[in-house]
Amino acid sequence: MHSRDAVFLEDLCPKLRNRRWRQSIHLHTSNRCIYCGKPSESIDHVFPLSRGGMSVTENCVPACLSCNGQKSDADVFDWYRRQRFYDPRRAMAIRAWIDSDLSLAMKLLQWAQPEHNQPPHSERPKGSHPHGDDEQNWGLRTA
Repeated sequence: MHSRDAVFLEDLCPKLRNRRWRQSIHLHTSNRCIYCGKPSESIDHVFPLSRGGMSVTENCVPACLSCNGQKSDADVFDWYRRQRFYDPRRAMAIRAWIDSDLSLAMKLLQWAQPEHNQPPHSERPKGSHPHGDDEQNWGLRTA
């Protein structure tokens, strides 16, 4: 049987293929905006379609609606540097994504969100603080 003898559902329904592709982009960042880290609800074209950008994985990143709308068709790095939530690690992750190095992009994004790498509060040893400071070391007394 030849590979083209089979009919795949995605061949019959291009929208299904597009939906799966979009979902896979969101999964790379655990459904987080690549710019600010909030939940991603849309796909942003790093190089906008209006400026010749294409709808390919290297040019499409998960973004929240706020970042996607604010960026509009601006140059991604010029826009991102002006944001109050600018993080150079995220900027490097965006560059790695554009350069098709998704594994490096994911490592940089994990580094940019250390709070997601901490064990949940219930799993921390009693008396430990998520940033390593013990409450007892603060010298504060409760009334």
